[in-house]
Amino acid sequence: MKKIASIALFLCFISAMVVAQKRFVMLDRVVAVVGNSSISYSDVQQTAKMILEQRRADGYTSDRSPQSEALEDLMLQKLLYNQALLDSVEINQADVMQRVEQQVQSMIDREGSITALEKKSHMAIFHIRDQVRRQIEEQTYAQAMQQTIVNKTKIVPGEVERFYNSIDKDSLPIIAEQYQYAHITMFPKNMKEAKLRTRERLIEMRERIVTGKTRFATLARMYSVDGSAIQGGELEPAPLAGFVKSFADALAELKPGQVSEVVESEFGFHLIQLIDKKGQLYHCRHILLRPTYTIDEIVAPMRELDSLVKLIKSDSLSFEEAARKHSDDKHSKQNGGVVTNHDLLERYSAYDAKLTATKFLKEDFGAMGGKSIDDYNAIRRLKEGEMSAPYRSTDMMGNELVKVVKLLKVIPAHNASLEEDYLRLEQIALSRKQEREFVEWLNKKIASMYIYIVPEFRDSDFSNKNWVKYSK
Repeated sequence: MKKIASIALFLCFISAMVVAQKRFVMLDRVVAVVGNSSISYSDVQQTAKMILEQRRADGYTSDRSPQSEALEDLMLQKLLYNQALLDSVEINQADVMQRVEQQVQSMIDREGSITALEKKSHMAIFHIRDQVRRQIEEQTYAQAMQQTIVNKTKIVPGEVERFYNSIDKDSLPIIAEQYQYAHITMFPKNMKEAKLRTRERLIEMRERIVTGKTRFATLARMYSVDGSAIQGGELEPAPLAGFVKSFADALAELKPGQVSEVVESEFGFHLIQLIDKKGQLYHCRHILLRPTYTIDEIVAPMRELDSLVKLIKSDSLSFEEAARKHSDDKHSKQNGGVVTNHDLLERYSAYDAKLTATKFLKEDFGAMGGKSIDDYNAIRRLKEGEMSAPYRSTDMMGNELVKVVKLLKVIPAHNASLEEDYLRLEQIALSRKQEREFVEWLNKKIASMYIYIVPEFRDSDFSNKNWVKYSK
């Protein structure tokens, strides 16, 4: 009887496990397939949660179901990702890995430790990193594919005027408050010495690596200022085109296991080690250091700028003349220090007319807009014509500098006009045209690519009804 009872108990346990497994499958089943990519129920729920959180943060409400919006967003991403692979669209793998490390580190910081994150996620850290990598890589391919499509759309001046004249005057776009400002920037005068110190640190590290005293990955984790430091400086395999030129040139000369001499790039100074090469893909790790300064070295240009401010305030020197004679910003000094986006134009080899603007919205400041958030924090406290005190900041490459800003003009929020806001209107008109042409392209791809949505999700509130129409 005891044996029969034990068998019965065992069978009950197995039955419970099967039921639990079935419940798990039901909770995380595939709800849609686009091309060769599937979308799970948990993907939809997670994305819907993010949409809700973003709505709350923006104070935005919508009658549209966040679950419907999430599923449509994911299907669009999968379609673009699949098309990117078909069209052999290239992405910067080094940038992907940097974003991966930043996100993983943020997750670790939020939970308090790697162990806590692993416990919460029920996964080892390398599985978490791989999952994040696949997500970011797919997003990056999708974004690159969409950019490839919309970049083909052009607009001419006549179209801008027709767009403006087609808008009811009561419905003209509102241009938010804008700022025009000028600055004088100074790098520490002993930058050469700081660079030399950085080179010497890396030369000493290289000596320790090549003599076998320390492993490359160990030093990368300890000292590299790049996001890849957390995984020993290792970068995702990428073609040479995925790296900046000086880095790529040095990498091309290495054999597996070999360590480069010190390499300077716009990001700082590198040591590079080639792990292996497969075809055109280079798998490497690196250590990145940037020049650092002592307090005394930073204080010197602060004092010099402070003296300039006093001369300007006493009318002994104009701000424009001070900028021409003393500013280290080659893009603005010849224009009296007036700030533009020419640094962005040069950095990304961009030729977008809107990047030549001298009027900046609040959202133009910060990582996404290209202008330093330090600048916004300084000018928002000023009145027109006033100058800030000197303050520390960094340039686009993360190099330390000091600067002073002058608020030239605050342009209040207003209805857009052709005379004052041509570049903004051109961008709005171009965006509308890009949107129309992208939707046309998307509808053709939806009709030609394999798409399947499970029946219970086909009545979702999609903005593009073709998802359901062409679901097989």
